[in-house]
Amino acid sequence: MLEFRDIAITDKERITRALQYSQFMGCEYSFSNNMAWKRLGDSKISFYKDFYICCSFRSEDGTPNFFLPSGKGNYKDVFGEMRKYSEGLGRPLRVAGITEPSLNMLSELFPDGFTADTEDGDWDYIYNTVDLTRLPGRKYHGKRNHLARYNELGAEFSMMTEKDFDDCITFSAMEYNSKSATQDHSFIAEQYAINTYFNYFLELGLKGGIIRVDGRVAAFTIGDRLNDETFCVHIEKADTSFNGIYAGINYSFANAAAAGYKYINREEDLGIEGLRRAKLSYHPAFLLKKYTVTFK
Repeated sequence: MLEFRDIAITDKERITRALQYSQFMGCEYSFSNNMAWKRLGDSKISFYKDFYICCSFRSEDGTPNFFLPSGKGNYKDVFGEMRKYSEGLGRPLRVAGITEPSLNMLSELFPDGFTADTEDGDWDYIYNTVDLTRLPGRKYHGKRNHLARYNELGAEFSMMTEKDFDDCITFSAMEYNSKSATQDHSFIAEQYAINTYFNYFLELGLKGGIIRVDGRVAAFTIGDRLNDETFCVHIEKADTSFNGIYAGINYSFANAAAAGYKYINREEDLGIEGLRRAKLSYHPAFLLKKYTVTFK
């Protein structure tokens, strides 16, 4: 029977080995993402032979939400173990984060054995790195205008160092405190994620960028390697009172941190309309469609 526990920094080598083997492109398949955002879905981890398994225990109906295991081995065997665990709780096996190639694999292994659903708010926005680092052509004319406004600020961009951590934490805390008193669970989980990124910044191998205006933090962002071809941006915060600031942090960080990668994953929009518009305005190369399957 599978046993689940909290993820820890000491799991990094084993989990990274499994993730490296699978080369999945979804933002869920990042050790730093799993560690930082564990409070959002009350996530726990387990291992089965050479497979790494992450599972969210926060759901409306009480059904555990597994993510497709990464690593190598027999998928029928690992799914059998996951199914035994779920059915032991009186729940069906539910598995999320499944892209179309993986869905095809499961259809071959378990023909007519499950139903598949998808929500577009869960799809990842994947961009060509060259587009975000050059903003080429007519379609990026508006972004180049935003960048011009940013360049008028006299702002200073630099790659993040330990000396910047306290200022960035203060910046994000001020933003959090300025929000409505009716903050939901996701806001609290985000603050936990940000603190985790800074507490384990070096151990996680993260890259960060920071913009200061007159010495004060105006924006910061954090990301890291997702797979051999993809860099993932995990968090991006900016003071919108500065005209063009988001264009500035996006462009500057892409050039400084993502060079050498074919793609940049800027994660999902969570069904938030404003966030969706912002992500679409950068013209993704494609949306990474992800499914959740429920076994019969």
